[in-house]
Amino acid sequence: MTMSFFSSDTTAPVVNLNSGSRALSEIPAVGLRPHMVSRFSRAAAGSMQDLASDMSTDSAIPTILLVEDNAVNQVVALEFLALMGVHTRLAKTGAEALAACAAAAPDLVLMDIQMPGMDGLECTRRLRSLQAAGQLAPFPILALTAHALDSDIKASLEAGMDEHLTKPLDFKSLRHHLGRWVKLPD
Repeated sequence: MTMSFFSSDTTAPVVNLNSGSRALSEIPAVGLRPHMVSRFSRAAAGSMQDLASDMSTDSAIPTILLVEDNAVNQVVALEFLALMGVHTRLAKTGAEALAACAAAAPDLVLMDIQMPGMDGLECTRRLRSLQAAGQLAPFPILALTAHALDSDIKASLEAGMDEHLTKPLDFKSLRHHLGRWVKLPD
């Protein structure tokens, strides 16, 4: 089984774990900015208020919540988002995503579909329910998944997602799609 991930237009092929066509070390080493990346957990719930107030000082830069359980996808997506200059938070499960959004609503959510426990579709339904009840500010939710069948796209949209992006996704394409929903730094 070959697992494909994101690719960057600055480095040709996609990361394929089994075919070896691309090593993660070959992805441009720009480096993550730790002050802009945060993994949400129950233990960190108290510090989310501090994170939200830190981010409010630079409101022109959007905050993206990446909901992704795969470690390789996390590294690549966070690197792409860091290159775009956005504030980024990470949730590894649907439950963490709900808690992160309740603590500080992001400007946009990139939601994986297949995760253990609560999948991305159920998480999106719950987020949209909270928004409809006025308990959560509105924000776009974009599916970011390897599931590319028409039925997968339909399920994403029916769950309340605004767009369905499929992996592998290159840097230029991700930037284009995010730019449709939030104002990205130049």
